[in-house]
Amino acid sequence: MSVLDNWKQWQDFLGDRLNNAQSQGMSEGAINTIAYQIGDYLARNVDPKNEQERVLSDMWSVADPQEQQAIANVMVKLVKQ
Repeated sequence: MSVLDNWKQWQDFLGDRLNNAQSQGMSEGAINTIAYQIGDYLARNVDPKNEQERVLSDMWSVADPQEQQAIANVMVKLVKQ
């Protein structure tokens, strides 16, 4: 089972990676840039596995790059909780 199959597992996975990045001294700007790159990769190459991923994919597909960056930033905030 992939972490992408379950929304909660995906959030936990991202949260763990975020904590690792922060503990290694990665800046907030670098984290947000990487989040954008991951979001773009997923939108282009991975079929959404659940409702939440489908909504994010649909929003990403209609957003301009600035809006996509905002989506990525919000995802970072979400997994910080």
